[in-house]
Formats: sequence, structure tokens, C-alpha cells
Amino acid sequence: MVIAGKLGLLVWVSSIFCLVCLSLGFNPVDNYFINCGSSKNISVADREFLADKSSSSSFTLSTPEEIVANTSLNSISLYYDSALYQTARIFDGLSHYSFPIKQQGRHLIRLHFFPFVYGNYNMSKAKFSVSAQNFTLIREHNQLGNESVVKEYCLNITSNRLVLTLTPFEKSFAFINALEVFSITENLIPKEATFGGKGGNRTLWDQALETVARVNMGNSTVVPLNDNLWRLWVSDSSYLKDNNLGSPVSNLGRVNFTVGSGDFAPTSVYGTATWLSDPREDPNFSANLTWSFDVSPGFDYLVRLHFCNINSNSTQPGIFIKIYTNSEEAGHVDLGSETSHVLGTPYFKDVCTKASSIDRLNISVGSYSNSPAIFLNGLEIMKINNAKGSLDVVSSTSSKTKVVLIVGLAVGSFVIVVLVAAVFLFCRRRRRKLVEGTEEHFSGNRGRKVHTSGGKYSDPTAIFSSSKIGYRFPFMAILDATDNFSENLVIGVGGFGKVYKGVLRDETEVAIKRGSPQSNQGLVEFRTEVEMLSQFRHRHLVSLIGYCDEQNEMIIIYEYMENGTLKNHLYGSSFPSLTWKQRLEICIGSAKGLHYLHTGSTKAIIHRDVKSANILLDKNFMAKVADFGLSKTGPDLDQTHVSTAVKGSFGYLDPEYLTRQQLTEKSDIYSFGVVLLEVLCGRPVIDPSLPREKVNLIDWAMKSYRNGKLEEIVDTCLVGQVKPDSLKKYWEITEKCLAEHGIDRPSMGDVLWNLESALQIQGNEEKKLSSQVSHVSNLEASMEFSRNGSVGDLAGISMSTVFAQMVREDMR
Repeated sequence: MVIAGKLGLLVWVSSIFCLVCLSLGFNPVDNYFINCGSSKNISVADREFLADKSSSSSFTLSTPEEIVANTSLNSISLYYDSALYQTARIFDGLSHYSFPIKQQGRHLIRLHFFPFVYGNYNMSKAKFSVSAQNFTLIREHNQLGNESVVKEYCLNITSNRLVLTLTPFEKSFAFINALEVFSITENLIPKEATFGGKGGNRTLWDQALETVARVNMGNSTVVPLNDNLWRLWVSDSSYLKDNNLGSPVSNLGRVNFTVGSGDFAPTSVYGTATWLSDPREDPNFSANLTWSFDVSPGFDYLVRLHFCNINSNSTQPGIFIKIYTNSEEAGHVDLGSETSHVLGTPYFKDVCTKASSIDRLNISVGSYSNSPAIFLNGLEIMKINNAKGSLDVVSSTSSKTKVVLIVGLAVGSFVIVVLVAAVFLFCRRRRRKLVEGTEEHFSGNRGRKVHTSGGKYSDPTAIFSSSKIGYRFPFMAILDATDNFSENLVIGVGGFGKVYKGVLRDETEVAIKRGSPQSNQGLVEFRTEVEMLSQFRHRHLVSLIGYCDEQNEMIIIYEYMENGTLKNHLYGSSFPSLTWKQRLEICIGSAKGLHYLHTGSTKAIIHRDVKSANILLDKNFMAKVADFGLSKTGPDLDQTHVSTAVKGSFGYLDPEYLTRQQLTEKSDIYSFGVVLLEVLCGRPVIDPSLPREKVNLIDWAMKSYRNGKLEEIVDTCLVGQVKPDSLKKYWEITEKCLAEHGIDRPSMGDVLWNLESALQIQGNEEKKLSSQVSHVSNLEASMEFSRNGSVGDLAGISMSTVFAQMVREDMR
């Protein structure tokens, strides 16, 4: 059996129009119903679920084999056709379903899961995540037991494609039995709703929603066949806190629909209700009807209450209903005015609420007077994504041992953080004093800072805030370290200027980049790079040692990288060639540095100039990403991109960024994909000296792969070194990085995971596949590294030692 997941799944079914046409007339523009893992279509009531494999040339699957279950379906929900759960698609790796979108706007997504055992795959133990667009729908899907689960989401799609991604956890797999994607009417979800109790409005239009509960009052269930949008409305009997207070009422003939009202809830919902019992018959009469639901703390929720007065014994005027969420008044309804005092007219009310610290949400309806006209016909609760774009949290455990361990780790981590912060602040204060003392000494004027006459940037506050940036070197120290900028010490030339090898007075070797007056890059790039490197420390980012801005100079001092650039080891120099294992380790190190930039702070840092010339190698060939002059802070949480002028290096530019001027982290992914090609092929991105069909590396490589000649593009220096499976894994992730659209490219965490896999396949026994870096978490960014640096992240360079030794040398 071949298992799906090595390549993305492209679901293109626009050529096969689904036979969906309800008697009520709902016919969505976008409608995709997929019977996953099946080789044939099946009909479910008035819909046809298509097989997710086909002989059509426009339909691509990495694994064409059907997975058929021979297990009992006794425990499955009675409300969905069991035929949907007799097959499943299993994924061993990162996989995608991609749907063309004709009508932008709100779409419903339903994922069907029924775990069974097939061969070596016990689906009840599958552990995976599911995401769509920029939202995490399922963060950790596991321990399903033997019950079927249908997860429903509502997303506002603003592009021409919806990509659903399934990501198995390490040593696990993902699966899905069926899925539904279809567009809904524009006004079904409001653009905003009142935040009950707190006042103000909660924006919903650009948020993702997950259905937590959909309940029909009156102790009756409405099956999907009787709903325009194929929704299941379960009976309220199990949620009603006091069944003695509520009486079921049914009167379907009373419902008086206006045009379009059936999209919000069907007649069978508005035609039934739970009604407050008459206080004269019940001595324990309470003014409220309350239903209780399980929710996840920390999330906001959209609550929709459906009302329709179908009780002919009650008069419509004067029905004022109060709404409560967890005993807090969230709003009220003057039902008489809202329905023009016409019996049987449907009406719904939306309110937002937050589940702060408890995992229960109570919804109550009451009255301003002691009146029996208190009722509810239907209720929907939808979770709103959090600030991280997630609709899920890792499931909790009842294990006391695990709880104690987590608490212990939390307390220990807190103590360590406090100690590290204290040491850092102490060292920083001491370092500032040392820097000021050094400046005074070099100026020959003790007791005051350097103020070189005539220099535009003589005052350190002219460019940087002294409270944010440290390590300011005097210009005389730079002259001394570079022998007055001797041409014999030039080790590189870039867009900013020349780079010199320098030796400080304590014999520390450094690389000194001096801005050229003729450079296209200037003050902005200089300031950006110094500020970026001052804030971030990581073993795979080149460390900042200092800077100088005296006498109109723009100079940056880095740690010295003995083995130069990756580019020079691939082509264009006499440096020895790198082995395949070395190349993989260099790619992994570079990916770790970029992954940290993308995830190591509140906002992502987009490098914007990823190329082989900006990946440096130290004496042990450890890779470090350099040159942050074009770097840009990523978009806010409520934005998808940063609009900015196109900057970068020719041949490495993301085509989507180039055409739209919309920058995202995926622009770095594309550039890194180009670097991966350079590493594999050992040649420049553009080489005019080659025949026309080979001038452009990307075009040549892709054409060779399509023609089944992938081995022909591999660097001749690697002949006999690369294992076929390692090459296959490496090519798969490279190809994904170079996808035309950013949304189809993987995250840097995914890239890193796959490169580690390629190295492990190659036979690197002593280095196990890292479990700390995952495409579904930022564990590496939060645990292994720290913002503003830490003792373990300084890559062997102590700033305080550098300055202290400089001062001692000069004092002598």
C-alpha cells in the first residue's frame, strides 16, 4: 500500500459539477464534496460525494490506491451516511487539498473523521494538525476513540484558492474520511456583533469560526437533509440544566418565513421551541431557562439565538426577553417590535462573549417581568480564532504526574528567566560604562563622550537611541583593526560596501563592513541591520560585535567567519567543494536561522535578501545567515502581508512579491528554495555563459525533473555521494519552496523538518531527527533561543569580554 502525503493533493473538480439542488433551492457557487480514499462517487441524500482519485489528467494524486475499511460502523452517528466512513485517506507527510474558489466570501468547511484500524494504521491514535489559509483549525487531533467526529468551520476566503493542509506529527500520520467545502450567503455571518456585557462590537468578517454547538429547542433533532446548508441541529434535552422548567412546543405550520430566512435556520427549527413552564403549575418556578455547554477557556464566542413565537396562546406584544451568558446580561430582545407583532415570524439575535477561565458556557433567557412568555427555538455557538489565528488548543490531560511536571517546569523556567534577566541587565549596565570609558579614552578627553567635529553622525543619538543600541566602537579603533582599511585585508565586496578582515587589540578576529559613499544602500539599511542584530541572537545568525557612526562613517563589525560564503564553496572560486552531507548540514543551519527570524518574536522578521552569498560559514562549516540591511518586520496579526517596494537580489525574488509588492515570510521561503537549488546543482541562478535552455537555473531544473532527468542537474562533484531517497526528499521540499503562490509554500519549520529527514536518510546516524522543531509549533524559537540574546546564544563571542580587553589594552 502506498500512503498519501509526500506531495500536495490537487483537487480540481470544476469540470465535474456536483449534482446539488435542494428542493429549497440552495445551489452554492463553490461546492466540493469529497469521499476521501475512495475510487468511486457515492450519493448522500441530495448530494454526490466525489472520489478523491480519478483518471482525469487534471486530477493529481501522489498515491492512487484506495484505503477500504472492514470494520464495524455501529458507533457512528446516525445522522450521516455510513458510506462516507467506509474509506479514508491516510497521509504519512505534509499534504494538501487545494480548491479553486469562484466566489470569494464565507465558505463552510466540514471535516469527517471516523477512526478505524487498517493494516498497521490505528487511526484512533493518529496525531496531526489541520490548517486552512492562515488559520489553525486543529492543532492536535488524536485520541478519537471509536466515535465519528464532524468538525465544521466557517472561513472568509479572499483569494481564488482554498488550501487545506494536513500535517502529521513526528512518527505519526493523518487521515480524513470525507470533507465538504461550499460557499454560503454573504449575510449568514455578520461583519461584527455586540460584545455582551462589555459593550462595543467584535469584528468577525476576517475571523475564522468553528461550530461548537448547534441546538434545536423543543427536544427534537433536525437532520442535515432538512436544512438548506446540510447542518445538524441536535436536541437541547441534554444541555438544558433543569428539564422541569422547560416544556417542548411544536407548531411547524405557524412559521411565517420571509424571503431568505431559511438560510439562517430551517422551518423545523423555528417551528419547535422550549417554553418556560407556567409558574402557577410549578412552585419552584425560576425566571430563566438555562442551557450549559463545554467550551475552551480563553476564546471569544459568537452566540446566535433563534426566536419564533409559535405559541398561539400567547400574545405577541410585550415579549421582552433578556439574554445571559454565564450569569452576565449580554443583551435583550423586544420580540414584538422586531417581528412587527406578527406571530410565527422568525428572528435571531447575535451576541459575543468570552470564556475567560472556565470550560463551561451557560446561555440563559429570561424576562423583565414575571411572564411565562420566555422561550428559545434554536441556538448556535461558534468559537472565534484567537490572536495567533488558531481555533484549537492542545488537549489537557488528567494525569497528576504530568500536571506536577508541567508546574515544576514552569516554576523552574520562571526562576531561570528571572536570574538570566538579572545577569543580562547587570552585564548590560556594566558594558555601557565600559563603552563610555573606552570612547573617552580614545578621544583623549576623560570625563566626556566623543564628539568628533564635522561628523554628521558624531553623536550616537543621531542615528540610534542609546537606550536600545550598544557596542559603539570609536573610529580610531576601526582604523587600527584594519590597518587604515588596507586593501590587502578586503575579504568581500557587496551592495553596501567592502568587507575587511580586522583584528582587535585583544587579537579577536572580526569582519568589518564599511559603507561606501557610492553604495545604493545607505542610512536606512545601516540602521536596520544594526538594530536587527542588536535584538536577536542565534547560533545560526551572524553575531554583531559593534558598529561605528563617527565622521560620516557607517561601519558594522561582525564575528569573523573563516570559511567565507556558501556561494564561494559552490562555484566561482578555488575553495574546495562541499560534500553532500556538508551541504545538507549547511542548509539545515541556514533554515534554523531563518526559522528563528520568522518565529522568534511577536512579529516575524522577513530577511528579504536570502541568497548563497549571504550564508556564511565558520571554521567548522557551521552556517550563519548574514546581511540584514533589507530586513522587514512582518505583518500584524490581522494582516496577511506587508506592502512595500520590491528589494532583493535578482534571481532570488519571489515572483508574487515582485508582481504585487506584497511581502510575507513566504517570500523568504522562495528565495531559500533558490539557494537549495544552487546547493544541489553547484551553479549560479543565472549563467549567461551556458546554452539558452540552461541559463535560468530554476527553469532548467524544473524541466529536467518533469522529463525524469533529475539526476542530471546534480553537481558533478556529488556523483556517487547522494542516496536516491535523500535526493528525492530534498527535491520535494525544494519544489514546494518554489511554488508560484506563497500560500502553497511550506513554512520554514516544515522546510527544516524535511531537510533533517533528508540528512537522516543519507545515513547521518549520529544526528537524530530533531523533535524540537515542528511546523506546528515555535518550540525552537521559544526554548532554544531568546530575544536580545542569552549566554548560550552568543556563538562563542562575549561582548563584555571584547570591550573589557580593549579597555585594558589601551590603558596600558
